[in-house]
Amino acid sequence: MKNIFLKLNYNLASFFSFFILFSILFFLTSCGEKKTEELHEEEKSENEVALTGSQFKTVGIEFGSVENRNLNLVIKANGYTTVPPQNMANISTLIGGTVKDILVLEGTFVNKGKVLATIQNLEVVEMQEDYNSAIANIEFLQLEFNRQKTLSDENVNPRKTFQEVKSKLAVEKARAQAAKNKLQALNMTTNGSSLVPIVSPISGYVGKISIAKGAFAETGTILFEVVDNSQMHLDLNVYEKDLGSISIGQTIDFILTNQGNKSIKGKIFGINKSFSNESKTVAVHAKINANDAKDLISGMYVSANINITNATVPALPKDAIVRNGDKYFIFIQDLAHIEKEEKHTETSKEHNEVHFKAIEVMPGTTDLGYTEVKFVEAVPANAKIVVKGAFYLLSAMKGGGTHEH
Repeated sequence: MKNIFLKLNYNLASFFSFFILFSILFFLTSCGEKKTEELHEEEKSENEVALTGSQFKTVGIEFGSVENRNLNLVIKANGYTTVPPQNMANISTLIGGTVKDILVLEGTFVNKGKVLATIQNLEVVEMQEDYNSAIANIEFLQLEFNRQKTLSDENVNPRKTFQEVKSKLAVEKARAQAAKNKLQALNMTTNGSSLVPIVSPISGYVGKISIAKGAFAETGTILFEVVDNSQMHLDLNVYEKDLGSISIGQTIDFILTNQGNKSIKGKIFGINKSFSNESKTVAVHAKINANDAKDLISGMYVSANINITNATVPALPKDAIVRNGDKYFIFIQDLAHIEKEEKHTETSKEHNEVHFKAIEVMPGTTDLGYTEVKFVEAVPANAKIVVKGAFYLLSAMKGGGTHEH
């Protein structure tokens, strides 16, 4: 009897030990699963957001889907307005002198040949005297040449005398031509005053004036700048990776970065065959429409789109794409939550919520209000994509949203 009692106590102790061990294991497993579920829910909430029914109506969320759109593909480039070298003149003088008069103001338009200023130099008087003296000698020597030639042909005078007169005539003609060339280079006539005119070689607008009345103008020093803006064009910096898509004749649209968002058109007419600088960019030259170029000045900074071609690509309205840091996202309605909500009763708190999930995308070109999209991760074919209200969803997601668990 005693042995039976001891055996019964042993069995009861074993049963209670097994029951306690089982309870501990069950508790640990439940905690682990709960912790895993909490971590899973926390991870999911980083790219999820939920709106209540009233919030959904207030925000005005609208859905759409990816469309195949014929978009104008572009290459973006930055650059400056500039004018060709032949349309810009830095004017100096070939002979030094004292500035007598300045006849123009900065910003005024001048025609080619317009006298901008005059400088005084007595050396030009000597040039005029040399020319006139040579002309007088030429007249005398020409008569003597004709006489000596006649006598030489009749063998009256030695031929040596005729050759001496011929040589002197050639020297005086050369001296007269040299003096005339000097005067013409200074835009002066063979008869006139000691005032040397400073003449504009092109038509355009007077830029900086670097002289003052009474000052001494030295040779080689720039006195005036004149710019013809009618031939204004762009110098755009295009990266090496985009060169294969650039060709002469392509159109561009550009805006002046510091002058509002008015779009101006142009056309590519030249592509450099060497790199411009250490940034590995190549200069692409584009002519600006004449009507738009008249109000531009050289050196304006521009942002341009080089139009490449039309292509059919998957696209969404541009408002459907939002930026978070250095990544871009769209929002789709979370179908997994819809299935979950259908299993709850009408009194469930989740039943009145609409859940959304952020999907990372890579945007492409934007044209006519649509932006090309490439999906980083696959989305269901029947996904309901938010095309209006995406910015509000991003703000809610960044602020913790209204998601409740």
